[in-house]
Amino acid sequence: MTQAVHHTRTLAITGGKGGVGKTSVALNLALSLGSQGQRVLLLDADMDLANVSILMGLYPQRTLADVIRGDCRIDDILLEAPFGVHIVPGASGVQECLEMSPAESLGLLRALGRLEARYDYVIIDTPAGLQSAALHTIASAELACVVVTPDPASLTDAFSLIKVLRRRGYRRQPSILVNMAQGASQARSVYQRLDAAARKHQGEGLHYLGAIWRDETLRQSVLNQRPVALLPASDPSCRQFHTLVDMLDVRLSQLPPRKAGLAAYWHSVSRRQGDRPESALAVRPATSEPPAAPRDRGLAAVDQLAEALAQSPDDAMLRYEAFNRFFALLGGTFDADALEILQTGLASLPWEQLPEASRLHFARHLTDLADQRVVPPAPARPSEAVPPASVAPGSAAAHAREEPVYDRFRFGEQDRLVRVLREQPADISLDQLLRSLVTRGPDNG
Repeated sequence: MTQAVHHTRTLAITGGKGGVGKTSVALNLALSLGSQGQRVLLLDADMDLANVSILMGLYPQRTLADVIRGDCRIDDILLEAPFGVHIVPGASGVQECLEMSPAESLGLLRALGRLEARYDYVIIDTPAGLQSAALHTIASAELACVVVTPDPASLTDAFSLIKVLRRRGYRRQPSILVNMAQGASQARSVYQRLDAAARKHQGEGLHYLGAIWRDETLRQSVLNQRPVALLPASDPSCRQFHTLVDMLDVRLSQLPPRKAGLAAYWHSVSRRQGDRPESALAVRPATSEPPAAPRDRGLAAVDQLAEALAQSPDDAMLRYEAFNRFFALLGGTFDADALEILQTGLASLPWEQLPEASRLHFARHLTDLADQRVVPPAPARPSEAVPPASVAPGSAAAHAREEPVYDRFRFGEQDRLVRVLREQPADISLDQLLRSLVTRGPDNG
């Protein structure tokens, strides 16, 4: 009898920015899977805010950094949560393997490989942002779950993350989880906006994994260090994570299990790191890359601009010149797409950080700009307008609307008109004069 091959399913919980609730999602999802009898390993790989264990009220004495230094074994740092869920604190230390030689990192990655093989699910709370370590952490999992909120800045950052992943060789379809939604309608609307942008600018849509509603119980659970997944299964806040587990099972059933696990991916990256500083994300043989496309060069230039602005945050003149040139380029093809780009960019700005006087000043400026250049002139009032069908050529209404022009075809040359006027009796009316001119025609003298 052939024994079934065990495949560990790996899921990266990520987001384009911090504050979207990805750590809470990762922890509650792991606990919900554990409550259903699944063996779950949760890797806390967030370098800046490694707080998965803190949300459980657990305070690790050792992290993966101690394993890298050889002070302990990887099993010694595991934290045990309810339902048999295990947490690896400081899992961001895996990125340090990129700075080691393949031989130096081999021992740690082998230990990590043996560890992950013991579980049904490995969930990674990834670093936020677009750093190389964060992108590699996402690529190491078989499914990326991008957490977004209705906040426009969250959508913008999530789209930037997906865009950079695509540019760096990521070919799998990310799943979108809408967090802090007010209801199903808002959650769908948020997903559809992100999906439409991905289809328009990247030619490929996104997968909708589900939504988590905003409620007071979930917010209070963070303060109390007691995740909602520990509440009774009948509780609405807990039940929505069990629904998310069902959605996750459906999605994973549609994907072929990856033959290589997390450790194998990182070992492959560490071997290639010495050859290419910016290794492609997909695990594939190194090949000569074609020249960068114009779109890729443009995105790279934007990245360089972001770095320059970050290095000189107080240089107002640099920002002035950079944004003036940017808007001049955007205005070169000012169409509906450019207008949508401007609207999205303006919506993502943190207006609440501006003083009230500055906000009012900018609002007045936009109003003045609209009155002068954007809004077309108001149409004439009905009492002043003349229906086009009722305006006959040559009528008084037509002459009131058009620039006065001498009709040479009807009245002949102007010198002829002067001659005819001299020939007419002094008491002839203007109507009789015009009628006589038309009757004679331009060729009658």
